[in-house]
Amino acid sequence: MADVKLAAETRTEFGKGAARRIRRDNKVPAVVYGHGSEPAHITLPGHELQLALRTPNVLLTLDIEGKTQLAIPKAVQRDAIKGFLEHVDLLLVTRGEKVNVEVYVHTEGELAPGAYLLEHVLSTLNVEAEATHIPESVTVSIAGLEAGDSILAKDIPLPEGTTLVTDEDAVVLQILAAQAEEAPAEGEAEATEA
Repeated sequence: MADVKLAAETRTEFGKGAARRIRRDNKVPAVVYGHGSEPAHITLPGHELQLALRTPNVLLTLDIEGKTQLAIPKAVQRDAIKGFLEHVDLLLVTRGEKVNVEVYVHTEGELAPGAYLLEHVLSTLNVEAEATHIPESVTVSIAGLEAGDSILAKDIPLPEGTTLVTDEDAVVLQILAAQAEEAPAEGEAEATEA
């Protein structure tokens, strides 16, 4: 798990105009909340935050006016067209604390020979892990699976210290038989040509 240090500044201006000024300075408005404390409104360096958020479930070490706090991203708002960060909600965590997060499911291996399709019913799993040891993803082997086979949430190996929150009988992956396209009947082919 990645641990990224960011220098944060408290902010006193709120609203659209203030948020636009912050973003114009290549910074991102954010809110830090959790542990029963009042939400803190801060600004974070835009480029560094964008790079940090490329890692799923990144742990951020925030330096807010000389005070260090750990946080994880809870909600990230991006511009729908340009993709730049508009706002981030961060959840305060402590070392040793368990948190619920989503982790991506990756596959490895080859399916059994033949024309099969792999369907990702769930692309992420909800898991509970220690805040400082959140896995970026989980990997499951699909080697040798055939049409009709499926992988349930309970079949996916999790890293040590991580427990499954998603229903253990939920289907995560399933193997489907590829369907061959039927040739049109002679009467239908002539009708489409006309």
